[in-house]
Amino acid sequence: MSPERKKLLNIIILGFGFMFMFTAFQTCGNIEQTVIRSFNSTEFHGSGYTSMAIIYGVFSASNLIAPSVVTVIGPQLSMFFSGLVYSGYIAMFIHPYTWSFYTASVLVGIAAAVLWTAQGNVLAINSTDNTIGRNSGIFWSLLQFSLFFGNLYIYLAWHGHVHITDKDRQTVFISLTVISLVGCFLFFLIRKPDPESSPSPEVTESLLPSEYMESSTASSSGSSLWSQALDAFVKACKMFVTKEMLLLSISIGYTGLELTFYSGVYGTCIGAMTRFGTDAKSLIGISGICIGLGEIIGGGVFGILNKNNRFGRNPVVLLGLITHFVAFYLIFLNVASDAPLAPEAGTDLEAYIAPSVWLALFCSFLLGLGDSCFNTQLLSIVGFIFRDNSAPAFAVFKFIQSITAAVAFFYSNYLLLHWQLLILVIVGFLGSISFFVADWVAESSKRDSDYHSI
Repeated sequence: MSPERKKLLNIIILGFGFMFMFTAFQTCGNIEQTVIRSFNSTEFHGSGYTSMAIIYGVFSASNLIAPSVVTVIGPQLSMFFSGLVYSGYIAMFIHPYTWSFYTASVLVGIAAAVLWTAQGNVLAINSTDNTIGRNSGIFWSLLQFSLFFGNLYIYLAWHGHVHITDKDRQTVFISLTVISLVGCFLFFLIRKPDPESSPSPEVTESLLPSEYMESSTASSSGSSLWSQALDAFVKACKMFVTKEMLLLSISIGYTGLELTFYSGVYGTCIGAMTRFGTDAKSLIGISGICIGLGEIIGGGVFGILNKNNRFGRNPVVLLGLITHFVAFYLIFLNVASDAPLAPEAGTDLEAYIAPSVWLALFCSFLLGLGDSCFNTQLLSIVGFIFRDNSAPAFAVFKFIQSITAAVAFFYSNYLLLHWQLLILVIVGFLGSISFFVADWVAESSKRDSDYHSI
């Protein structure tokens, strides 16, 4: 197998591993607030929004040490052990307690930082400047199949259920735990890519720690893993204040806010709209499927368009912004403002038009399509600018994204829908402008570099 085909296969395996894991975890996040509202126990007093705020808050802080962990144990083991923690969080819902719920939330926050830093590392070292856009699109499409399969299962399992019973909950979360574990073990199929200059005899060897060439060079010179870990931490801190990362920080932060909205808040809103009918709970699953279809189509199309970077990143981000603004406006018209805060019985209020299920599901699709526009281009530009230091760069990426997601999950406990939409509109507009500037700076730097190298 040629080196390029092996790298592409690694990206596909990476995508499938994340697809299985997040079929379980994203489905869990989408339904957990609804499940908690239906949970009959005097011993449990948790909140799904609070749990997700804890996860993303710890996630953001843990990104400062994640590059060090990936450097010490390597990206492959980092993803595997992080995946086990994700599986434990999902399994906790089989017999939930308040203390285990919030403890698992803290642990998942730490694991998430390590997982996504390792993912960015693997994506970067299996890509070149010419293939990073394509590989980002392939990975994103495979990852977002998780929304399709997980939510289809929820729809079939809960169709016609007004109340979620203990048996319903246990059956769903046992299945999701098994699916998550399958994804964890898929990471062991990722192999070390061949050196670009000449084939390596160790072609079947598993992934080595951190950036392969840097790690091997450092080891041969006798430096310790702990000094490498400290160096990764310092690199992450320095990278955070670079001009390019500061420009990208607003658009990265926006993806954290809208991640919170589409993965938790909007599904809860749909499930709370009694005017959608008695089967509103099962519509949560259909909404997730529509989001997933948008993500899959967007990731696939933009991955193809990025193959030769012919159209650039800015038009895709602009499309994402327009798509999201249309979705936000239609949601504002269609969904009652108190839906995010409604009790299990739901809300009988209307917004500004007669509630339409089809319009709500169309908005779900638009949310997914717009999200894929932003994330594929952000993965591409971060991998392009910081290819030589990918682990610290993706750690900073996830630090910014997760801290804004944590803030959004926190305020979702208190803000009515129209205020949440207003925040998304403002940050989305500012984030798109800053992305355009960052992309122009990156392309200008590349042209200057190519000129001086002639």
